[in-house]
Amino acid sequence: MSGPPPPFDAIVLGAGAAGMMCAATAGARGLRVLLVDHGDEPGRKIVISGGGRCNFTNIHTAPDRYLSANPHFAKSALGRYTPQDFIALVERHGIAWHEKTLGQLFCDGSARQIVALLMEECRAGGVTLLLGHAVSAIDHADGLFRVSVNGQDYTAPALVLATGGPAIPKIGATGFAYEVARQFGLSVVQPRPALVPLTLGADDALFQSLAGVAAPVEVHWQKTRFREAALFTHRGLSGPAMLQISSYWQHRTQIAVDFLPDAGADWLVQAKQARPRATLRSTLNAALPARLADVLADRLALNAELANTPDKALRMAQAKLAGWAFNPTGTEGFAKAEVTAGGIATRDLSSRTMMASRVPGLYAIGEAVDVTGWLGGYNFQWAWASGWAAGQALEIAT
Repeated sequence: MSGPPPPFDAIVLGAGAAGMMCAATAGARGLRVLLVDHGDEPGRKIVISGGGRCNFTNIHTAPDRYLSANPHFAKSALGRYTPQDFIALVERHGIAWHEKTLGQLFCDGSARQIVALLMEECRAGGVTLLLGHAVSAIDHADGLFRVSVNGQDYTAPALVLATGGPAIPKIGATGFAYEVARQFGLSVVQPRPALVPLTLGADDALFQSLAGVAAPVEVHWQKTRFREAALFTHRGLSGPAMLQISSYWQHRTQIAVDFLPDAGADWLVQAKQARPRATLRSTLNAALPARLADVLADRLALNAELANTPDKALRMAQAKLAGWAFNPTGTEGFAKAEVTAGGIATRDLSSRTMMASRVPGLYAIGEAVDVTGWLGGYNFQWAWASGWAAGQALEIAT
């Protein structure tokens, strides 16, 4: 007969980036750790990230590149576990990497190398891994958390919520962490899709003919600006610039796009002086993808040669091209979102340990928490940093 399972110092729910980092960190300190995931394989989000090469961190990581109800919350963890710390871990495992653009670091090979790294760190720390079984119940009594998995109860004085948010449900993502948080009286900031394509309505139907066209732009919503590529789709707007702004955008508000962010203040009037026989259409064609140039020219409806177009009209066109308003109807939702914004409220957590202030022994890390990074490796760095912070704070049971 098999007896009861051995006691653990900590149970970590979620074998993703944050959960594996936390379990490995605690295991290396001598803690007995159980790592549980309802999926059959660990690190599913890691595997599909970065086009299969995992954009595992960003060398420009800073707290101001994260959204949270408390913009200062991420400072402690990010300051104590930096991109350089994770790079050192990657290099210790012999994984070749490269910087792409804007500080984004990728594996030269496969994202599976990062999963293998974390699994090896967990193995070295003696972490017990339980995959392919969902948690059926969680309760807390006499200083112990009891987690029921596949008909078996496991206990520990510490429980770590690392199951992420509902973004990318096709890989098994759910809002399970929020349910557990609420069960123990923690607040949850309304989750919403982030780093997600925006959808356009009938007013912008003309732009749907541009599906597949990409161009470097500067997009802004209120005072927030991003300068990267935008991609037109059959449903609306995507590409890095639009994914970035989507995390900030609020429903029923406009975004504005500068289609020529490098153009000078009076560039069209100057073009008129330099090439009076040119048209607005030909001028835009020289600076933008042809299909985009044609659509913008059609909308602006200035068909005469520049020499025969008043400066006032040219300046109005300049202003329109520098702040083209779009009214997104929504987003493509959690199915297409790279991450979830919102989550377990930071006001209920210690920024140093990630433990719930009113529930000793309960921790929340990674995407489950109301901390959301920019596109480009920032969310993985938050996973490493918050996982490390909790892993350092967990204690060996006496």
